[in-house]
Amino acid sequence: MLGAARRAQKALRELFGPTPLQQNAYLSERYGAEIWLKREDLTPVRSYKLRGAFNFMRKSVMHHEGGFVCASAGNHAQGFAFACRHFGRKGTVFMPVTTPSQKIGKTRAFGGEFVDIELIGDIFDQCNEAAKEYASHNAALMVPPFDHTDIIEGQGTVMTEVLEQWPDGQPLDHLVLPVGGGGLATGMLAVAEDAGLSLQATLCEPAGAPSLKRSLEAGERLKLPRIDGFVDGAAVAQIGELPFNALRDFDPDAVLSIPENRVCSTIVEMLNIEGIVLEPAGALSIDALKDLAGPDGRALEGKRVLCVTSGGNFDFERLPEVKERALRSEGLKKYFIFRFPQRPGALRDFLSLLGPKDDIVRFEYLKKSARNFGSVVIGIETDHPSNFPALIARFDEAGWEWQDITGNDLLANLLI
Repeated sequence: MLGAARRAQKALRELFGPTPLQQNAYLSERYGAEIWLKREDLTPVRSYKLRGAFNFMRKSVMHHEGGFVCASAGNHAQGFAFACRHFGRKGTVFMPVTTPSQKIGKTRAFGGEFVDIELIGDIFDQCNEAAKEYASHNAALMVPPFDHTDIIEGQGTVMTEVLEQWPDGQPLDHLVLPVGGGGLATGMLAVAEDAGLSLQATLCEPAGAPSLKRSLEAGERLKLPRIDGFVDGAAVAQIGELPFNALRDFDPDAVLSIPENRVCSTIVEMLNIEGIVLEPAGALSIDALKDLAGPDGRALEGKRVLCVTSGGNFDFERLPEVKERALRSEGLKKYFIFRFPQRPGALRDFLSLLGPKDDIVRFEYLKKSARNFGSVVIGIETDHPSNFPALIARFDEAGWEWQDITGNDLLANLLI
């Protein structure tokens, strides 16, 4: 893999130079370690996916005269479109209807007249089937997002660049990689092994789409019956066949499931503090540091850790949702249903229970026709999670009937 990836890296220089490898002072101080970021969010298409798409197409254009087709939740589509325009070949992109508009617009911009876009299905796997059917009926060559040797070689160029950029004489102790279909992790780990690196590796998936972890635990490649598509760049129902075969001996305990709400906290944190724009999949590896640091936050001290920030295609129309999820993850915002008595002074009695830093951000009657009591949705935001236990204790002492629905996705999505 090392030799093939180096040849792919040399060819890639037609398009762009190496992405930066940066030690991040903020994260390093926070964890008492050297935290390095491989900034794949700074490629021309703001993700590493251009590498695999370009490598596949550069090997195909010489013997395939027809068009190309791909399926993607966004980042592979942009890399594919960029490559189509570079080689002057027609391509068709199948994307889920749920794909953020920012990614759709950028795909059109990168491909120009050479790319058509079809929106179909709610998740990647549905549009992937549609793309395969289109390829079979239109003599178009399918450019897979991860499950092909040429794609994996292309993604492996991230590691060949790291080998050239890493400080001389300094060991790399820990590699943290996001996983969706598995092409990036497979390529980078294969290059690292061929280069003789001895390091610890952690892979991280969205908690709502743990296809690799579940497959490793079962000892066979599984397809998840349903997934949470919030982390759209890494939410796939089934790990790629080639990646799974390459990773099947990987320790399942070294595959972390990252909560979707918690990764939102990392997105906001990196944006506000570091000015780094990351999409949910691009923030997975940084968020994983919270788990790797251990209960006392010190397990990474003194180590050199490399996190790959795999993508920065963030649609800012999603920012309100991301901020909302982040507050819930940090324990700073909760939603309750209260059984509110229909009598004068009830609201004043309730408000008297709030602390000086507790703020009502939502107040809505659900049933206004009740004679004695009415159900009310109340959202409360505070400045420290420790404020909520004391507040809840005051609710109980005052005899209020309530239910915390913050973690109940069904009720929260219906009522909030």
